[in-house]
Amino acid sequence: MAHQPTPRSGARLRGPAAPPRPEPRAHDAHATGQSGHRRLVRLLALLPLLGVLALAGCAQRADDSGGGEAGTGFPVTVEPAGAPAVTLDEQPQRIVSLIPSVTETLYEVGAGEQVVAVDEMSTHPSEAPRTEMSGIDPDPQQIASHDPDLVVVGSDAEGKLASALKKTGVPTLVLPAPKTLQDAYAQFALVGKATGHADEGRRLARETEQAITDLADSAPDKDLSYYHEVDPTYYTITSATFLGEVYDLFGLRNIADQGDPNAMGGYPQLSAEKIVEADPDLVFLADTKCCGQNADTVAKRPGWNTMTAVEKGRVYPLDDDIASRWSPRLVEFVRVVADAVTEA
Repeated sequence: MAHQPTPRSGARLRGPAAPPRPEPRAHDAHATGQSGHRRLVRLLALLPLLGVLALAGCAQRADDSGGGEAGTGFPVTVEPAGAPAVTLDEQPQRIVSLIPSVTETLYEVGAGEQVVAVDEMSTHPSEAPRTEMSGIDPDPQQIASHDPDLVVVGSDAEGKLASALKKTGVPTLVLPAPKTLQDAYAQFALVGKATGHADEGRRLARETEQAITDLADSAPDKDLSYYHEVDPTYYTITSATFLGEVYDLFGLRNIADQGDPNAMGGYPQLSAEKIVEADPDLVFLADTKCCGQNADTVAKRPGWNTMTAVEKGRVYPLDDDIASRWSPRLVEFVRVVADAVTEA
């Protein structure tokens, strides 16, 4: 069945999508040489977004219980969806963040001065104290060397990291990747509350949601199809993903939805022939920084110069980092989509 555009209104957010699998995808195993290694590193870096955990459930939320007044009142208890609740007796002053999206959020809510170390993929903001620590495979000893009083991670298989750090009295806050935009907004508020910036967190959530809603409402209603490229081997997204929800806000049709939107966890690999045959009206490239893709390289692909998007100059480069994170900079990605729809 063809994908039906989501009704255009301020309250059109979908419910939780079917979660993609958190493991590295099958094609990673076939990468060879240096190019294969780079692709593996890129796809692993995307896992916090692409690998939404299979723990389906309630939306990410900041629990208002056990926390004194809004602002810096402690102790506070926060309850991430699909992860253990954490009670913080005092405002953390030495935070280690191993999630790029959360690193950005920490600085946006005003907790930047409390951050002492971030993972190797936390490239924004530039002043973040970047280290060689991995957010995919956290090393408790490396983390402990920074003497943290709060560690934020994207996943913790079997609670091993939290258990190891608990021995030193360090709380671990696990924040799984959001399944929906509403989950992302709620996570902004949760990060603010956990760090003593509850008001700022709620404000950030409110303003981000309003900005995205305004952008979607400002774009005209048009019957357009799109292809979102994750890497040059034609891995893409379907509507059953976090980013797919963003495109749904504009009523766009995803060419990858012609099959099962939940196939490959919402991240199928298409063939070049299928993409050309689908003839999308818009092409969005989320592999510009990692893989050097742009409108010119796309036009040189065999047969692609005949596609509507290429012929009409509707190939839009995205910032790889922004398009793979659920940080407040998501607004910038939404703005690119809004401009593309308006110009088409």
